[in-house]
This record gives sequence, C-alpha cells and structure tokens, in this order.
Amino acid sequence: MTIKEKKFVTGRVIQNTQDKTISVLVERKVKHPVLGKFISKSKKYQVHNESGVFKIGDEVKIRECRPFSKRKSWTVVE
Repeated sequence: MTIKEKKFVTGRVIQNTQDKTISVLVERKVKHPVLGKFISKSKKYQVHNESGVFKIGDEVKIRECRPFSKRKSWTVVE
C-alpha cells in the first residue's frame, strides 16, 4: 500500500475564540469555463492549534491530518 501525501494550503485566520481551534479562510482563483474570467472561491476550515499563538489576520500554513473531531481534520504547520 502507498502512503497518501498530505495536502498543504495557506490561508488567513478569521477566528481564534475557541480553545485549541482556529478558523482559517482559504481563497483561490478559478477560471470560469465559459466566460474565461477568474473567480474567487473561498472555503473555511476548522484547524487544530495546540499552541494558541495565532491572532486574527495572520497568514498560516495548514496540512491535512487525522480527524480530531467531526469537522476538524487539519493542523497548523507554521
């Protein structure tokens, strides 16, 4: 069996009020198939943050990991 590569994405912290959890907004640009314009798409992730040092507005790099809870399966790298 092969080991699955972990995904890494970069986003911005939008909430840090929970204990050991932050919300990260990841934005990406996608080209529209018909019009050809670039559209902004975004997604929010619940991210495990053991240290708790990140503030709202910080840029963070997150990676996929084992599930910590129902919606939290990402962890902060830097």
